[in-house]
Amino acid sequence: MIVLGFCSCQKEASFTAARTAEATVDVYVAGYVADLTLGIPAYWINGKMVLIDSAYYNNNLSSYYAFGGGLFSIAVSGNDVYMAGYRRTLGGRGEIYSGICWKNGMPVDLANVFSPFTFISSIVASGTDVYAAGREGYVATYWKNGNPVNLSDGSTFAYAKSIVVSGTDVYVAGIEGNVAKYWKNGMPVNLTDGSKLAEATSIAVSGNDVYVAGSEEKTLGSYEYFAKYWKNGNPVNLSDATKYAKATSIAVSSTDVYVAGYEYTRYGFPAVAKYWKNGNPVNLTDGSKLAEATSIAVSGNDVYVAGYEEKTAGADYYVAKYWKNGSPVILGDISKYYDSKAYSILLVKK
Repeated sequence: MIVLGFCSCQKEASFTAARTAEATVDVYVAGYVADLTLGIPAYWINGKMVLIDSAYYNNNLSSYYAFGGGLFSIAVSGNDVYMAGYRRTLGGRGEIYSGICWKNGMPVDLANVFSPFTFISSIVASGTDVYAAGREGYVATYWKNGNPVNLSDGSTFAYAKSIVVSGTDVYVAGIEGNVAKYWKNGMPVNLTDGSKLAEATSIAVSGNDVYVAGSEEKTLGSYEYFAKYWKNGNPVNLSDATKYAKATSIAVSSTDVYVAGYEYTRYGFPAVAKYWKNGNPVNLTDGSKLAEATSIAVSGNDVYVAGYEEKTAGADYYVAKYWKNGSPVILGDISKYYDSKAYSILLVKK
C-alpha cells in the first residue's frame, strides 16, 4: 500500500489550531479509523471526527465473522452529508469488499449497496440530485438518485473513478481495459490508445474545459509511470517516468491547475506525497516514510491536500491527515487508533 509521510522540517499542527484557521470554509475529510480489527468509516469536519455506525463496523460478531469499512468520497448539500465507500467482511468465504453509500450516517440505496459486485469510488450532490460512480462487476457505472447508467458493456474490465456535474452535464472519469478515458453524458472520450496501461482517477470541469488526472506507463510492462493530466484531451506530463508516479486528484481555480499525487524516490523506497501547481511540484513529505496525497481542493489562495502517512518507516500503519498550504494537520487520534487514512477532502463555503 502507498501511504503518507511528512517533511521532518515541519511541525505538526493540532486539529484545534486548524479549526480556528478555517474562517471561510468548512473542511470535510473522509476516510476511516481502526482501533480493533477492520476499521470504522469516519469523516472529519474542521478536525472533529464523526464515526459511522462504529458499533457495527468495528465489531467481531463471532469467531467467524467481522465487519469493517471506510469512506472514499464525501458530498454535502445543505444540511445533508452524503458518503460513498465500502464494507469489508471477513468470514468463512474469506475477505469480501462491497460498495455502500450513506446519508447523514445511515445506509441508503444510492447504488446497489451491499452487493459484493458493486464498488463505489465517488459521490457528488447537485441540487436535489445525488450521483455516485463506480462499477458493477466489470461494468463502469454511475447512479443518479439510485438509478444506474451503464458506461461500458462489460466485455472488458471498466471502472468509473470520479464524477462531477456541471449544469446538466455529467462527467465521469475512469478506465476501460488499458485505456484512460472519461464519459460526458454517457459518451466515451478516450485519453490514451490502450498500447500501455493507463487510468484516469479524477475529473474537474471549468467553463468549457475538461481536466482529467491520472497516469500512464512509459512503456508496456515497465512499471515506470508518468503522473499526468489531460486538458480537453491534450496530455500534460507532471513527472518524467524515471520513477513510479501517479496523479490521484485534480482541482482548477481560475487559470491554475492543481494535481495531487505521489512519486517514489526510487523503486522499492518510500513515496513522496506531493502536488503540482501548473506543473510545478510541491513536496509535502521528505520520503523517509511511505506517503500518498489522495485528494486536493482549493479555496482562494489556500491549497488543501488530504492523505495519510506511515506512523514509522516500514510500520504498515498509517495516520490520516491533511495539509493546508503545506502545513500538516493530524486527523487520526494516534493514542487511540492504530490505523487511519484520509481519501477525500471537500471545502464547503460557510
